[in-house]
Amino acid sequence: MGADDPLCSEPLVSVDFEVFGKVQGVYFTKYVRDICLQLNICGWVKNSKTGTILGKMQGPKALVDEMAEWLSTVGSPGSEIHHCEFTNWENVARPQFQGFVIRF
Repeated sequence: MGADDPLCSEPLVSVDFEVFGKVQGVYFTKYVRDICLQLNICGWVKNSKTGTILGKMQGPKALVDEMAEWLSTVGSPGSEIHHCEFTNWENVARPQFQGFVIRF
């Protein structure tokens, strides 16, 4: 990464998310993991006991915003997103996770 690489100057952010709707049993967690890995976002995602999807994302703000938009409006094929809540937005010096995993 050179000094003019936008990712060097881009602030890193961390955010927790919870997706509500018909989001379990439609490979939602797998899609989240795959897209986050493509975008170089790290963190984790899992199914909650209450039927929602929980997770944490960390990465460059522009990419996390892009993923937040996907979580709020697109989702996996067959999913129906009612809404998505984002909490604990914070700037981080470096990601606390390596890669992106599905937790069980």
